[in-house]
Amino acid sequence: MNILPRDIPPRAVWTLEQAGIHPLLARLYAARGVTGTDELDDALARLLPPSTLLGIDRAATLLADAIAQDKKLCIVADYDCDGATACAVALRGLKTLGAQHVNYLVPDRVVDGYGLTAPIAQRVKDQGADVLITVDNGIASMDGVAHAKRLGLQVLVTDHHLPASELPNADVIVNPNQPGCTFQSKSIAGVGVMFYVLLALRSELRTRGVFDAATQPKLDTLLPLVALGTVADVVRLDANNRRLVAQGLKRVRAGAMPAGLASLFVASGRVAAVATTFDFGFALGPRINAAGRLSDMTLGIECLTTDDPARADALAKTLDAINRERRVIEGDMREQAMNIVEGLFDEGDEPPPAICVFDPDFHEGVVGIVASRIKDKLHRPSFVFAASAAPGKEHELKGSGRSIPGFHLRDALDLVAKRYPGVLLRFGGHAMAAGCTIAEEHFDDFEQGLNEVAQEWLDVATLTRRLETDGPLAPEYRRVDLVDTLHKEVWGQGFAAPTFSEEVEVVSQRLVGEKHLALKLKHQGQPVDGIWFGHTDPLPAKVTLAFRLDADEWNGVRRVRFLVEGAEV
Repeated sequence: MNILPRDIPPRAVWTLEQAGIHPLLARLYAARGVTGTDELDDALARLLPPSTLLGIDRAATLLADAIAQDKKLCIVADYDCDGATACAVALRGLKTLGAQHVNYLVPDRVVDGYGLTAPIAQRVKDQGADVLITVDNGIASMDGVAHAKRLGLQVLVTDHHLPASELPNADVIVNPNQPGCTFQSKSIAGVGVMFYVLLALRSELRTRGVFDAATQPKLDTLLPLVALGTVADVVRLDANNRRLVAQGLKRVRAGAMPAGLASLFVASGRVAAVATTFDFGFALGPRINAAGRLSDMTLGIECLTTDDPARADALAKTLDAINRERRVIEGDMREQAMNIVEGLFDEGDEPPPAICVFDPDFHEGVVGIVASRIKDKLHRPSFVFAASAAPGKEHELKGSGRSIPGFHLRDALDLVAKRYPGVLLRFGGHAMAAGCTIAEEHFDDFEQGLNEVAQEWLDVATLTRRLETDGPLAPEYRRVDLVDTLHKEVWGQGFAAPTFSEEVEVVSQRLVGEKHLALKLKHQGQPVDGIWFGHTDPLPAKVTLAFRLDADEWNGVRRVRFLVEGAEV
């Protein structure tokens, strides 16, 4: 592993310090490309204007007309946390803005697969809907949209995924990544797109005189859900996304959130009053996602939409139980997958440029998580496949992939599809995560095709694991109050949580729980505890560590400890 300190532009640090930013935060922000305090202003007024989203005015008109004509609306959601929160935001927001008939339908991961399909469009029609609204999906649903239109449904697609060369023939598409859209935040999550559609709808209803600026409903109550979906979907936290997340976190910490979120904090053992992006990404998000992986995402959506605290508690406990089951399945699958991976190359040799794994016993709801674990361990683009459990589709394999910086996974799949016609039945996704469906007989072809592309695109530098850090930690910043200050900030994908690095002395080390390394360190001559989760190999007496700051409590006293992320021996 190469531990590389980030470049810290001194002029940007000075500018931020002069504006009153804490010196440590000024250094961290500057290293992440922030040059002025305007980028740190998280006021709602600083959000990008909805008008710059292509199609949003027509979407607002379509929805305002539908509300005025008392039409029945049906939201077609996705079965991950972004899709669930987007659905909850749509349901709550549309009802708040006057829609009387709003229903939703969430595809079953196993039976329906991803996105709006023709059978799902039929089910929407059979429910008596007039308008079909997709959230976090639809941009690749050519057949599903076409069938919905044939059935006489109006179709509004709201999505954030990358489009193919052809767009679906919807009445309106709102997606910042569609051609011709000038919206600056291309990395906004699906839930963020839906929130923006609601802002535009409220503006249209104001224009029509339904209410004025004083009487219009507040939509900021939806921001905790927007923040959760944004963080859980691991989209890049650009300035606009950071504002959405910061606003959501403020409300959560103040106790102003839907009942289901409050219950999920309790079920996961987290404290909402000091909520962090880490809580969204590693506690609440996985519990919502678990419903879509192993059960029915209706459970997650119901948890996010109920206003009954008792019902919310019951659903949160159910989601927590499902997540515990998911962890057991994932652990078994990960062990099985790593055994397969170890057979792909000889000990001491480099792994192949891309990893593809399949076993008939794998659970398709967990393949993405296992792919992520393999990617983390081997630093290679990784795909894990499971046999489809859908009736009549037993010959198909459903795969989920995770990538490394420098390898655009969706573009790689696109190239494999062109070189190996017929191998990929369906595919889609982003640069760092993608999914696909193939026939089992074509697994070897897919593996060969992906490795060919990886061989061409990846070089030694890209295949070498790099850990960017913020350099040494000044001893005066090794304080509990600064740990709390750092935790309150919005960190995540593309705006990484602070990680420091420098040589330390290892005074003692021991294994705890058989899989974690507990450390007694000397940092610049001062003693400090450390923990390296999931690591068992002993460290030398002097070593360069990459670490995050955390606070540990013992006998009522809080002390700083280092969470080790990596070592350069």
